[in-house]
Amino acid sequence: MKISRIDHLGIAVQSIDDALPYFENTLGLKCYAIEEVADQKVKTAFLKVGEVKIELLEPTSPESAIAKFIENGGKGVHHVAFAIEDGVANALAECEAQQIRLIDKAPRMGAENMSIAFLHPKSTAGILTELCEPAK
Repeated sequence: MKISRIDHLGIAVQSIDDALPYFENTLGLKCYAIEEVADQKVKTAFLKVGEVKIELLEPTSPESAIAKFIENGGKGVHHVAFAIEDGVANALAECEAQQIRLIDKAPRMGAENMSIAFLHPKSTAGILTELCEPAK
């Protein structure tokens, strides 16, 4: 797989409204987009630091992966997302061939019109890893 850069860091928060003042007022970053990804039961807010984005993730349902992460004491960094140049589907196939445990067997739609897929932290040095590319 060909990784071009870190696309974003996903940060789990209880409330975007409560978290944004820290990022905007203290750190001087600007939120440029807020959207809900209904099928993932999450609301996202994006800020940029240079070329890397920060994605704040607020659960919209107690059944969401983010709600469960927070419930298990996991507020803070949730995942690292890498931009893939040669296709998320190809990257998943390469990972599977290397015995990397996949959360997603095929790419799916994520925030910002991105095609995404996750690799399980049990196979990735404990880091939930997202692979992403602009949807076609």
